[in-house]
Amino acid sequence: MDIGGMMKQAKVMQEKLAKAQEEIAAMVLVGTAGDGLVTVTLQGTGAITRIDIDDSLMVPGEADMVGDLVTAAHAGAKQALDARQAELMQKAAGPLAGLPGMPKF
Repeated sequence: MDIGGMMKQAKVMQEKLAKAQEEIAAMVLVGTAGDGLVTVTLQGTGAITRIDIDDSLMVPGEADMVGDLVTAAHAGAKQALDARQAELMQKAAGPLAGLPGMPKF
């Protein structure tokens, strides 16, 4: 393969990676715990944008359980985010995914 062709492929891949990063930044993912009693919403950047806690959990003595449910809901949302990010970035990198020097997904 000639240098010009390789440069062209690199530019296309760079554009695909940039598009995938834009898609990731625009994503909104939700994790739930306690059969939906706690919901955590994340942006594609990983920032928490919202936490919803059902009123039934707002009773004295339940703080530890609420904390555990928030942690579990966040973990679910983060796991979904990580999977979606890896999928988009691997698709963008195509056959070069996993090669030395390429970002790890």
